[in-house]
Amino acid sequence: MQAAETNDRAMYWGTGRRKASVARVRLVPGSGQLIVNGRPGDNYFNYNSGYISAAKAPLETLGLENEYDILVNAHGGGLTGQADSIRLGVARALCELDPENRSPLKIEGYLTRDPRAKERKKYGLHKARKAPQYSKR
Repeated sequence: MQAAETNDRAMYWGTGRRKASVARVRLVPGSGQLIVNGRPGDNYFNYNSGYISAAKAPLETLGLENEYDILVNAHGGGLTGQADSIRLGVARALCELDPENRSPLKIEGYLTRDPRAKERKKYGLHKARKAPQYSKR
C-alpha cells in the first residue's frame, strides 16, 4: 500500500478482500475509467450497474469519479465479492492519496472489510445447516 511514481504519474495502491475475492487496485490520474483484469469494467461486470457503482462508490463520495482511473487485478469468488473487494481497495488507495479522505470514507463504511464468509459444512448434514429429511418410521 504505497504510492509509486512511474513515468511522472502518481500511482496509489490498495488491496481489498471480500469472501473469496482479492482485488489489487491501482489509482492512476485519468478520466474515470474502470479496468478489471485488462477488460473495461462495464464489460467485466456484464453491464450490471450495481456492481459498477459499488466499485466506484468511494470516488463518488469524494467527488473524484472523473479524475482517477481504477486499474484492478481481481481473482477468486464471484462478481459480487469482486465488486465489494474493489470498493475496499479503492477506498484504501484514496486514504493513501490523502489522509483527509479517511473520515468521509469511514462514515460511509467503505473502509470496513466485510467479515461474512461461507460457513463450513458439518458432518451428518447436507450443507452447513441443512439436515437430512426426518423420517418418523
